[in-house]
Amino acid sequence: MLLIFGILIILACVLLGFFVLVQNPKGGGLSGSFGGFGNQVMGVRQTTDVLEKGTWILSAIIGVLCLTSSLFISRGQAPEMRKGVMEQNVTVPTAPAPAPATPVNPAPPAPAK
Repeated sequence: MLLIFGILIILACVLLGFFVLVQNPKGGGLSGSFGGFGNQVMGVRQTTDVLEKGTWILSAIIGVLCLTSSLFISRGQAPEMRKGVMEQNVTVPTAPAPAPATPVNPAPPAPAK
């Protein structure tokens, strides 16, 4: 189910990006590229209204999908997660520390003065 939500969210994000990039920041937008044809059929005002409404609708869809997808994550059991290298309890085999060497011939005691 999360896969379906993920695909829908990605699709809505791509469409939202398209809608935002098509709009002209100065208000012309898509209607400016059609020249006189856009004014005759739809009008400049309607084109910008459609793009603005589409932007708001797609952003609302993305928000709702993100919030509802969290309801489908299992709460009872935590998913298995791999630990990072720093978090793992790795025991590195080490050689035992050598015992201090004892002299075979102890030094003779110092003469008393």
